[in-house]
Amino acid sequence: QLQLVESGGGLAQPGGSLRLSCAASGFSLDYFAMGWFRQAPGKEREGVSCISSSGFSTNYADSVKGRFTISRDNAKNTVYLQMNSLKPEDTAVYLCNARYTSAYNYWGQGTRVTVSS
Repeated sequence: QLQLVESGGGLAQPGGSLRLSCAASGFSLDYFAMGWFRQAPGKEREGVSCISSSGFSTNYADSVKGRFTISRDNAKNTVYLQMNSLKPEDTAVYLCNARYTSAYNYWGQGTRVTVSS
């Protein structure tokens, strides 16, 4: 069964950090571009960050640039999102996406991140 499972979400204080993980099972992430998206209550889903299959190329939304870092460990079939200097506006459900052409596009169920004092 092809599956992406996110973990690492939870409650963090403003200025705090969390590290999200996205583990794949049933398929190899080696050839997939990976992305993190988020959806806050009442808002549309937005792209947060993405990383190429090799890991050499990364991109970030302006709102998280300098605070979040995406990485991948293909040997562990896992992608990470290190989130530092968290702000209340980072509160959302974070979803992992694996894409290899439009024919192979998988989503995880999401992990909830709440930033509040």
